[in-house]
Formats: sequence, C-alpha cells, structure tokens
Amino acid sequence: MYKSQQHFIDELEKAGELIRIKEFVDPHLEIAEVVDRISKSGHNKALLFENTARPAGPPSGGGRAPGYSFPLLINAMGSEKRMCMALGVNDLDDVGKEIESIFHNLSAPKNSLIDKLKMLPELGKISSWMPKMKKGRGECQEIVMGDTDITKLPVMKCWPHDGGKFLTLPIIHTVDPNSGIRNVGLYRMQVFGPKLTALHWHKHKVSAGHFNEYKKLGKRMPVAVALGGDPLYVFSAACPLPPNMDEYLFTGFLRKKKVELVKCLTQDMYVPADADIIIEGYVDPNEEFILEGPFGDHTGYYSLADYYPKFHITCITHKKNAIYPATIVGIPPQEDAWIGKAIERIFLTPIKMTILPEIQDMHMPVEGVFHNLVIVKIKNEYEGHAQKVMNAMWGAGQMMFNKILVVVDGDVKIHNYAEVAHAISDNVDPANDIYFSQGPMDVLDHACSKFAFGGKMCLDATQKPDRSVSPSGGGRGRILEADLPNQFPEISGVNNYLMQLGISVLFISVEKNRKNHIKELNEKIFSSFHSSGHPPPKFVIYVEHTVDVADIKDVMWRFANNFDPKRDSFPSSISHAPSSLPTGQAGIGLDGTRKTKKHDDFNRPWPNIICADEATIKSVDEKWSRLFMSPPGRGLGEVLVSSPSLKYRKMLYKGGAVAEE
Repeated sequence: MYKSQQHFIDELEKAGELIRIKEFVDPHLEIAEVVDRISKSGHNKALLFENTARPAGPPSGGGRAPGYSFPLLINAMGSEKRMCMALGVNDLDDVGKEIESIFHNLSAPKNSLIDKLKMLPELGKISSWMPKMKKGRGECQEIVMGDTDITKLPVMKCWPHDGGKFLTLPIIHTVDPNSGIRNVGLYRMQVFGPKLTALHWHKHKVSAGHFNEYKKLGKRMPVAVALGGDPLYVFSAACPLPPNMDEYLFTGFLRKKKVELVKCLTQDMYVPADADIIIEGYVDPNEEFILEGPFGDHTGYYSLADYYPKFHITCITHKKNAIYPATIVGIPPQEDAWIGKAIERIFLTPIKMTILPEIQDMHMPVEGVFHNLVIVKIKNEYEGHAQKVMNAMWGAGQMMFNKILVVVDGDVKIHNYAEVAHAISDNVDPANDIYFSQGPMDVLDHACSKFAFGGKMCLDATQKPDRSVSPSGGGRGRILEADLPNQFPEISGVNNYLMQLGISVLFISVEKNRKNHIKELNEKIFSSFHSSGHPPPKFVIYVEHTVDVADIKDVMWRFANNFDPKRDSFPSSISHAPSSLPTGQAGIGLDGTRKTKKHDDFNRPWPNIICADEATIKSVDEKWSRLFMSPPGRGLGEVLVSSPSLKYRKMLYKGGAVAEE
C-alpha cells in the first residue's frame, strides 16, 4: 500500500486523478469555494494547492499569518475511484468479501489436526497486521517546530459563518486511563491561538468517554493529533468500529501491513511514524470548556456554537516536505459522501454476519447525509420480520442515530431509487405499515425538539402476501399541478412527476404563515382529493417555498434534515372518503419545512444552510482561468465552473449561522 501521503499523491497523479494548483488560493474561504465547484462538477479531482502563501500586501480575512510553507491536499478520496485507490481495491465491496472469507475460515469447524494446522497461516496473517511500537523517532518527527504555533499551518476557514479556522482531517488519539486501550477518531478542531484549539467530540463518542474517565481521576488527558500519512488512517478513524477494536489493527488489515507507531516527544502517546504532521498536547478535565463553532457541517447546515474541551498544544513536529491534508463538508455531495459509501459497503458484512443475517443489502443515500435515511433489503421469511430488523438496527452502534428506515425485499435493487419508490408506494399502507419510535439522534440533527433525542420512522415496504395493500398505480392521485396552488395560495409549487410514473408520492412547497399550518393544509388537500372522487396520494411531502420541488434530490435533502417523524407526520382522516373508494387508501403528510417558535412552538435555534458569500464567489470567478494550468486540469480554466452556492443562496434564511425568526 502507500508508504506515505506523498506516495498516494504520486499514484493519484499517475491515474489522472490529481490537479496541481500553483496559483495562490486563500485558505480563508477561497479554497473551499474552489473545491465545492470541482467536487460537484464533471471535473471532480483531488486538488493539491501548492501555494498557500499570501503574496506581499495587506492581509485579508482577519489577522491571519502572511503565508504558509505547507502545500494543501484536499478532495483526495472524493470519488469512488479515488476511494478504491485509497483502499487498494477495484470495487468497494471487495473488502467486505474478504472480511466474510476470513470470518468463515476462522469459524468453520476444525475436526482434525490438519484442519487446525491449516489455520496457522490465517492466524499469522492477522498477527502481522497488529500495530508495532517503533523505537526512536519517525519521519513525522524530522522537524520539531521551534516556536510551537498551529497558525503556521494553512488551516482553512471553509464557510462565511464558521466560527473561525478548523482542522477538518485531524486523526485524534486518546487512551482509556483505566484499560490503556487506544481510540483513534476524526473530530474537527477549531483554532483559537498558536497553542490552543477546541476538540469537538460528541457525547456519544469514545474519546468523550475517555475524557469522562480522566475527569473522575482528576488527571490531565494526553492527546495526540496526526495529519497526513497513509490515507487509510483517516478512513479507519472515521469507521464505526467497536470501542475495544484498535483502529490501527483495522488499518493493518486494510493495507496488509502493520502500522508503525512512534512515541510522542512531550506526551505518553504513540502516533503513526509516517504521518506528515503531529500535534501533541493535553486536555485538562477540570478546566472550563470553550465556545466552539459555528461550523458548516456535512448536513448542509451549520452546526451551531456549543462548549467543548480546550486542547493545549505542547509540541508540533512534521516531515521535511510535509503536506497539510484537509476536507470540506457542506451541501452534499462532498468528499465525505464517498468515505461514507466505503464505510457502508465494508460494514454491511459485519452487520449481516453478527447481528442481522437476513439483511441482503444496505444503502445510505447521499441526500440522507448518512443517518437520516437508510434503506435495507432483507430476506423476508415471516410476519413481523421487517420490524425485527427495525428494532435490531436502531439498537446497533451508530445506527441508533437513524431517523428514517426503509425495509424492502424481493427483487428490489436498493441503489435504484425508482425501484425503492415503487416498493414503498406499492407495498406500504400508511395506516398499517409505518412504525414510529423515539430514541438517540445525532447531535447535528437540528430538527429534534430535544437536543440529540427525537423521532424515528420505519416504512415496511416488504411484500404482504397475507393481505392486500392498495396499489399505487391506476390513476391514484390524478390532479393537475395548477389545481392545488389555485385552491391554496400558500402553495408555491407542486411536483407530481412520481405520480405520473405510478408512484404515489406528491411533493409540495409551502410558504408557512400560521400555527398548525401544514397539519391543517394536509387535511384540506386530502379532503380535496376525496371530494373530487379521486384516490389521494399515499404520501405528501412538504418543503419550504424557497425549495424548487422539481429538484427531487434537493427536496429529499431538505426534507430529511428538517423532519422529526414523530412530531411532523400527519395521517389523513379517511372519514371524508366516499363509499366508492376502498378502505386503506388514506395517506400521510410529512412536514419537511423549517420549524420556528412562532409557527411550531419550536424552542431550539434553527441553523442556516451553507453557502459561499458573494465576495468569495466573485474572487474565485476572477482567478478561475489561472488555476488550472497543469494536467489533467489544463483546459478546465477555459470554461468557468459556476458556484453551487448561486443556487442555494436563494434558499438562505435571514441571519448568520443561526436563522432569524
């Protein structure tokens, strides 16, 4: 596998997957804007910004250092091909197949001495993946920064309402003070000064548990941060491994070579010897937290400011030719979508083999930003099988954060959204096949009425041989797009495209102006269908009037973020249905609009969506033609790739990171 981050860069370049940018691009907002354009275009490549040093002249962006000596690599794993390159596979399913093979070999009955001896090579292979503590210094310690100052790194400010500059790919090492077991996680770090950052670990994370143990003991908590090195370090840190499994053992398995670790210079911690940059320090559990954020997050919304532990830097070391790695997150798709896709494909196998053998496939659509929407396909063998899967998944590791679960069976290809939509439409009776619950939610879920706790919904879209479910085709929901806005002036748009395909889902955008607006409007819309004599749609999904309902991907992204299933689901009454209509044809309205105190008695701040500001868009427009002079980017500068933010700026709320009422 890769000897270093530079080795990975070399291989990306050979494969035509890397563009070198020699022109100065400011880490303050501009780099993020360039990456956002590239990652969402047909020219999606890894980018190496070779010049992060500001030219002579007055600084901009609020007191940053005049220049940096570190190139910046970004979007390195931002496509399926580059993610496969990082993993050293031809297909993202290859790793899962290997895990399955190893599991079967180890668990198969051993009836003779010969059978047992045959296992020795397999066991030897596993032992060869164990991380190794190396004596002396590593490449990551070739240079010790004399005047320890994290602001000498080209740390980015990604979005205009971010609270400051953030390290976005820091591989954070902590150790349980009682067991000595290491954890390696990926948590952002906001820079507050040359020797001070915050550590943004959520309360559900293993490192937060380590912090709590140090607090009980009244001891300082040593922390070490690695940047760069083998790209698998980042991937392993992002993976939802069991708490007691060493991430570097998993890395060793992925790359078929053990990770060599060296001891830090000022902390009793071990870090990868081939990392580009190491930041050493500590957290004092008895110290007051610092207000961290806001931060433009992977949901496409800002995660709002909150209090997190202070990280005091004691030492920074790096390679002679170190490269600073970074990523941006925001409105999908971004690089994290491909890291998440690889995690989905790899960890499907352990889920099938240890928890739910009936699962045949699993998919997390990009629009669902990981936890919000999960689709699973099962081998459906008995009544209630889908509910068994639902309960198990909501109790399994980070799947506890899942908001909407769709369960299908049969021949449905779950990566084909049209087939999934047909299965939901054909097999779900809204009165009987939708299940609601409540439980832990991701702390980034802004739609929960209570922080990190909210509603969950499962759609049992499996076939029902024991009972009849009203079909979705055959004229269900025949209504013209113009009819509803004429009846209800608050409706700004209607998309009945899916209904024309025989899929009983209607999308409506609404300008909400009173309490209980969506609930009341939903009942009136279903009554309108009933009174017209036409069967209503099974599902009506509501979004805000600023959303273009013709863009189903955007509709689903906004809906999944803004929806709390238990609070925002409105089953229609079937009391209005004429006797000529069969029972079971009631529907349900799902409210994916913004929630406010005024209209919804919602008592939490609502975040804004993430967009570049006009000044940054203009600045990047002006220098675009100068950026792409090296292959494979040559020629890209001849045609301006417009900013994705131009589309989303129309959806912005008033205010900054926090939307105004």
